[in-house]
Amino acid sequence: MPGEPRAGHDHGGPEVIELSSVPGFVVFDLPGVPLSAGGTRLAPDVSVAEVALLARAMTYKYATIGVRVGGAKAGVQGDPMDRAARAGLMARFVAEIAPLANSGRLVTGPDMGTTEEDFAPLREQYAVPAAITAVVDGLPFEDMLTGFGVTAAAEAALGARWGGGWDGRSVAIEGFGKVGGGVAREVTRRGGRVVAVSTIDGCVIDPSGLDVEGLFTLRRAYGDACVRHYGRPAVPPGELFTAVGADVIVPGTRPGVISAHTARSLPAEVRVIAPAANVPYTAQGAEVLRQRGIVALPDFVCNVGAVLGYRAAAEATPEQVLESVDATITGVILDLMRHPEGPLAAAFERAHTFLRGWWGEPPGPPFAPEE
Repeated sequence: MPGEPRAGHDHGGPEVIELSSVPGFVVFDLPGVPLSAGGTRLAPDVSVAEVALLARAMTYKYATIGVRVGGAKAGVQGDPMDRAARAGLMARFVAEIAPLANSGRLVTGPDMGTTEEDFAPLREQYAVPAAITAVVDGLPFEDMLTGFGVTAAAEAALGARWGGGWDGRSVAIEGFGKVGGGVAREVTRRGGRVVAVSTIDGCVIDPSGLDVEGLFTLRRAYGDACVRHYGRPAVPPGELFTAVGADVIVPGTRPGVISAHTARSLPAEVRVIAPAANVPYTAQGAEVLRQRGIVALPDFVCNVGAVLGYRAAAEATPEQVLESVDATITGVILDLMRHPEGPLAAAFERAHTFLRGWWGEPPGPPFAPEE
């Protein structure tokens, strides 16, 4: 039966299924597990190696919250901005993976470049909670959840180490898509200020605080180029990590951005790394952060909000889902912050203990390679 213990199982590496209808693939991190879950990423350069890292992060995400589900992830190579092409691409992808989904082996949904609407054909058999498809404050609720959870995680860490919450604190956010936008709006709602936002087009910085709603308006008109129309000079995107003295940095795009070099380059004012993106750390980068006394929060806890939302009761309201997500993530982060080696090491230990109880010897932690 799904979820029954498999003690003693050896991890022999991920299972990769190459797709035939689209340039893409599905990766199962724990081969043979009855149920695996994770989102589908659409990007021109998405690779098997990247998707395998993301699937590993999903394994740790479920293990950390005590759920017997294996990590999975899918990747489709394509341009998410080419609306005509992406519609056909995603339709073919969903049709091809439907047998995996309908058999109960794979649960997938939105990730970078995809939306809940892309997976509508799969929901005929397995409906998502009603709250997921709601619109709250003009944003799809599913888009809000991850950013909300990242904000809650950072607030818990700030409170545990320095006292207080977001009031008077600052954040720099890599990426201003659906997750980055959700972080920006929630931080502002909690009394913090957004001092920098980057996209692939550049980084806009204002130590006194950016106009978040103004950025939303510009994003609707200009997409990633919104940073070049804000009215302040746009600097290279990487300066978000080197020139901004924010209390909290939110990595929000691709794996491995917090390398050893980046970790050494962070301004002295940085206190917390609260990732929205999966697998942001290299092993060397995490060690540099530890040596510098910068709190490295586990990505697979910070960004678990959407997973918790999809597992909510069918009749739960958006408000009830947010309350539950806040309580769960805050509770886990506060527990992890007590570990002498920091919350990242604590999260790995927590995941390993759980995996040994039902799967066997756990696969290695989700670190990106050092470039």
